[in-house]
Amino acid sequence: MKKLVAYITTGFPSFKFTVDLAMSLKEAGVDTLELGIPFSDPVADGPIIEKANLLSLQNGFKLDKLFETTKQIAPHIDTLWMGYFNSFYHKGFDKFVDEAKSAKLSGFIIPDLPFEEALPYQEQMRANGMTLIDFIAPTDTQERIEKIVKNSQKFIYLVAYAGITGSGKSESLDGIISSIKQYTQTPIYVGFGVDEHTAKEKVKGVDGVIVGSALVKVLLDETLNNTQKLNKITTIAKNIKELINE
Repeated sequence: MKKLVAYITTGFPSFKFTVDLAMSLKEAGVDTLELGIPFSDPVADGPIIEKANLLSLQNGFKLDKLFETTKQIAPHIDTLWMGYFNSFYHKGFDKFVDEAKSAKLSGFIIPDLPFEEALPYQEQMRANGMTLIDFIAPTDTQERIEKIVKNSQKFIYLVAYAGITGSGKSESLDGIISSIKQYTQTPIYVGFGVDEHTAKEKVKGVDGVIVGSALVKVLLDETLNNTQKLNKITTIAKNIKELINE
């Protein structure tokens, strides 16, 4: 069974909505939830997720509410925090690890933390029963791929193209998937540009997909009320889970 990871922006449009949506996504077949930590300069994300980040911050997002919300979600669905290193550094990485462990979180995704700089944090995460997810990009060399993936755990985040999330680019990943599989049996999940139209193609040769902008776009739709947003996002996730397992 191919896996589905869903990204949502924590605290937008409200923390209660985040909890309700998380539970609905679990029922829709989502295997892992990425709780996005709002940040003012999300460099790997496109305009959709960036806007949701800023709106959540404007709504008064605080890290203490992230921790509280996660404790309501993570015991029920496998959950990761996705954020930028400045957030972890500012509050203190040790504090994040302690709160994550208390909330039963399974790991972190930090896209702007280079592999070499991440190594000590990876060791700390593993010592606490969690994972810091590794990234592979189409531009990585064979030598670098081997170095990154040899100790990977949980899954490898394969970036579908060079650029930002949600831009909908398309390029063949066959070569890089083969390269990764030479060095590890860790599952490979493809992220960036995954939606109902692309998921079936992007999941070929890998173990799962990561969907973000396609869901957050609905969060930003001001023509929908919260119930309609929840139902539409849940339906999209359910459809993608079915598509990748046809």
